[in-house]
Amino acid sequence: MKIYTAKQLYKADEITLYRQQISSIDLMERAAEQVFIWLDNLLQGASVPIHIFCGIGNNGGDGLAVGRMLLHKKYNVKCYVVNYSDQRSPCFLTNYNRIKNMASLWPSLLKKEADFPEIQKEDILIDAIFGIGLNRPLEGWVKNLIQYLNISNAFILSIDIPSGLFVDVPTPDKDAVIKANITLTFQAPKLVFFLPETGVFSKSMEILPIGLDAAYLTKTPTEALLIQKQEILTMYVPREKFGHKGTYGHSLLIGGSYGKMGAVTLAALSCLRVGAGKVTAGIPTCGYTILQTAVPEVMVLTDTDENEITNFSFPIHPEVIGIGIGLGTSAGTEKGFLKFLKTQKNPMVIDADALNILAKNPKALKDVPKMSVLTPHPGELERLIGTWTDDFDKLKKTKALSKKHNWIIAIKGAHTITVYQDKLYVNTTGNPGMATAGSGDVLTGIITGLISQGYETLDAAIFGVYLHGSAGDIAVEKTGFASLIASDIVSHIGDAYLELFQREEPVNKGNLKIFVK
Repeated sequence: MKIYTAKQLYKADEITLYRQQISSIDLMERAAEQVFIWLDNLLQGASVPIHIFCGIGNNGGDGLAVGRMLLHKKYNVKCYVVNYSDQRSPCFLTNYNRIKNMASLWPSLLKKEADFPEIQKEDILIDAIFGIGLNRPLEGWVKNLIQYLNISNAFILSIDIPSGLFVDVPTPDKDAVIKANITLTFQAPKLVFFLPETGVFSKSMEILPIGLDAAYLTKTPTEALLIQKQEILTMYVPREKFGHKGTYGHSLLIGGSYGKMGAVTLAALSCLRVGAGKVTAGIPTCGYTILQTAVPEVMVLTDTDENEITNFSFPIHPEVIGIGIGLGTSAGTEKGFLKFLKTQKNPMVIDADALNILAKNPKALKDVPKMSVLTPHPGELERLIGTWTDDFDKLKKTKALSKKHNWIIAIKGAHTITVYQDKLYVNTTGNPGMATAGSGDVLTGIITGLISQGYETLDAAIFGVYLHGSAGDIAVEKTGFASLIASDIVSHIGDAYLELFQREEPVNKGNLKIFVK
């Protein structure tokens, strides 16, 4: 699913009006009806007090239209106009005139803090104050209103986007943003819903179609894509009837050091589980018995060093190498790894301490093969690109690094974002339980195993991130967030494959639930 910018969505509105021969108020009515249907299905006529806070632009017009529809259905509704300016949009005025004729729902004007209504925690608040066109921080009594609503403990529903949140640039004042329980966003998701700094402003999100011009949406390229099951199914390659272990490639996983053999064990297990034909672990001597015992399906080659890897050249020719898991960063390991890099031409999967060694030796970045997949967590990413001022700056710097070296970089997090050149692939699977030791090692094994089977490295990264999160989502249904461990993720990789061919059902994604109608 494409993630459009605010400018692209405004253009979609404009083209829709022209091609469908409708007016702006018709499109607003269409959008408001979708919100009303959602609420009506939820409430089923319940008499809970509903407070609708409307700005004086088109987002406020949406709110007024929703209020009018709710009133017609005999809901207990009060509307408030957040009167922060004398400039009103034409569509707002149209809906204001429509609703003010309904005596029981004459909107109250809010001009100062003394006008704020009393709210009970059992009430429902609908936030229709600001939309995606906001371009300046909120100040004064309007900011205080946002904070007043946030501390009310009432259920907050935001229309299209939480008020105060900017869409395509950093939000300047995070103390002046609505904290929504759910956002009903129109037609397509917004990138800020998936970034760590701004995703916290909506616990869940549902995408409501409003019939924007399909041809424009299809033809318009976007920087970001939301990766869901339908995108993954186009990448999936079925197994061949007459395939054999050689058909699905040979993976070499290089890692491990004294006390950290669990990392390469998890990576090897997940590499096998995802379908690699053969897996060899290149490890220090101290890990030999551990690997042979824990993963009997894996072949093992050892360095002559007892406790760490210093000689990275193993006498095999795998399709792909995954490297860095549990590796350590001793002087001997660092020297051996940098020497090894100079001999590599094929894409690799690089994680953990291999990334830390690269960050310490920036001149070695040129030796990393093109189209390699790097899988940093935030700390490792910072060592590679430097500090960032905000999430947009982080993405800008990551894209620059990807373009300079022609790498694929998966920024691990609640919504792992895979970056390649100027494109962003935003993952939708995974949950907070996966914030546990070894989870990243499992991801390295999964991506390595997919590449060994013949997947292109970009597809392997995107597909691997999705499968990793999906396995975690399935596992967490049995363990709960706190009890999930990395081995549980490995154990459910097969279930994640099977889930690809089951009917889609909304599932709890931890910090964000995503629903698409």
